[in-house]
Order: sequence, then C-alpha cells, then structure tokens
Amino acid sequence: MRVGAFVLAAQFPGQGQGEALHRAVRTAEVGEESGLDSVWLAEHHFVPYGTCPSAVTLAGLLLGRTRRIRVGTAVSVLPNTHPVALGEQAALLHLLSGGRFSLGVGRGGPWVDLEVFGSGLQAYERDFPESLDLLLRWLREPRVSADGERFRFREVPVVPRTDELIGGAGGPEVVVACTSAKSVRLAAERGLPMLLGMHCGDEEKAEMVALWRTYAIAAGHTPEEAAGVGHVSAGVAQIADSPTEATETLVKAMPGWLRQGLDAHVTVDGRHRSMRDPVGYTELLCGLHPVGPPRLAADRLAATAERTGITRFALLVEGSGDLVATEENVRRIGAEVLPRL
Repeated sequence: MRVGAFVLAAQFPGQGQGEALHRAVRTAEVGEESGLDSVWLAEHHFVPYGTCPSAVTLAGLLLGRTRRIRVGTAVSVLPNTHPVALGEQAALLHLLSGGRFSLGVGRGGPWVDLEVFGSGLQAYERDFPESLDLLLRWLREPRVSADGERFRFREVPVVPRTDELIGGAGGPEVVVACTSAKSVRLAAERGLPMLLGMHCGDEEKAEMVALWRTYAIAAGHTPEEAAGVGHVSAGVAQIADSPTEATETLVKAMPGWLRQGLDAHVTVDGRHRSMRDPVGYTELLCGLHPVGPPRLAADRLAATAERTGITRFALLVEGSGDLVATEENVRRIGAEVLPRL
C-alpha cells in the first residue's frame, strides 16, 4: 500500500493565494517527515479552486526540498502546453531528482485557458492523443520529429535524455487522468497507469480498472504487464477521534472553497456547466473516503484496494483549509493510519 497526499493549493474563503501555496509546500515537507509515499500536485489556471498554475514548477521546488518522497503532477494540463516543452521539464526533474518524479497528465476542461494560451478548443476536443504520443516519444527516444495534425517539426535531438539517469533505467513514470471510457482506452493501449478522481466510488473505479485491463490486453500487453501497472486512486482524508468530528471539519470548510472555486471556472465557448452542490459533494466525499478515526481510515483504504486492485492513493489532506490542522492531519496519517495498512 502506497499512500500519498493530493495537494491542490486550495484558496479557501478569506485566505490569500500565498497562504494557500505555503500550505501546499508544508504539506509535502510534513508528508516526507511522516512517512508518506508521495505527494501529487494539481494544476489550475485563473481560479481559487487551486492556486498552482504550474505543477512541474512546484514539483521542482519540492524535489529540491525533500530527499525521499516521490513528487508527481496530478495533473499537468497537456492541451495548455507544448508536449515537447513539458517533456523537457519532466526529463530534467527525473534526472535531477534521481528518478523521484512522476508526470501525471490530463485533458483538462473546455476552459478559458485554451483561449489565453492560444491552443484553442481543438487541443481539448481532438488533439490530446497526438499530444500524449509526442510526449511519450520525447521521454523514450533519442531523436524526435513530428508530422501530425497539430505538431509538425524536423527531427531534433532530445536533450536531456531520460535514460541518462545515473544508476537507473528508463524515463519518468507517466500517469493519465481518466474520467471516461475513451480516456481509459487511451491509457490502456499505451500501457499507462490511470489516475482516478475522488468523486468516484469503489464500484466505478473497479469497473474502470477492469475496462483498462480489457483494452490493454486487446492492444497486445500481456496479462502480467497489465497486472503490474500501478493505478492511482484520488480521495480525501481527514483523521479525527470520531467520524462526526472528521466530517464536521470538512463540511464546515470545504463547501465554501468548492463554491467559490468551481464558480470561477469560465468555459471558452459559453457552453452550459452543471455544478455540484458543494455541501452534498462534501458529504459524498466523506462517505467514500478515509474520513474518521485512524482504524476507520485504514479499513476504508484497505477495502478500496481489495475491491479495485488499486494500492496507490493520492489523498486530499487540506480539506480543513487550515495550515496547522493540515499538518496535524498528515502527521496522524503517518503515525496512526499507515501502521495499520
């Protein structure tokens, strides 16, 4: 079982952006001190839902401040950047961290980001597979050219190459955020692990893992290869002495953050957006994930692993919105939950 923190650098009502980012950094530092396996960094643009606009930049800072913990992006929004630029940054972090970096990528949404960065709606709706394949080639090959619908350029050398890691082999792990059968198939055909969202319950995640396996084997991957892929389950964790106390902590803080954060998303083309009820969504998350005393939290993680086959977790630990409470939450996960797993 590999338990990590999922860090959004969320800006709660009444907080400044610097406060949110400082809490994100401290979460990673305390996570390493407490024995967590990893920290996964979200990327958002122009919204207080998450104040980190560059997950790879924050990953670089945290890799420099830590020595053991794995640092990953969850996710870098691929339509907003050139895959070669992202590949170069990933290769750099992979080499300089001694192989502690994981690159999570996703399609993002139909947000105004696409207008601001000039990538356009097609980068979201059509071009994600092409971008992903170019990124993978950059991380695996010594020289790369492109002749696709979106990217065209002559052959150039890859510098730095990911296989230059001293004492290691291969490039950084690449994980794909999956929310639909289409994205599951995309990841499976390439043999890439999935990052599954915290809004999904165990049954839905188990179905997506089974579908991934079916697609992977149909694409030529062996059953043994498929079984060895480490998917990641996102969730929420809040440790307290009783389920009521843990739930109350999150229900008191998270709806305000969700309301202002999700309301701030603007679509690039004016399409209708359906919004979750913030209180109902918080209560749903409390029911699905390790929210409660340490034994309940450990039992829920173990149950998810048994039902889905997923043994890697990225848990949102900043749901209280408070720095001191977040640090204490991480320490309790390390001291009281991990030993039970």
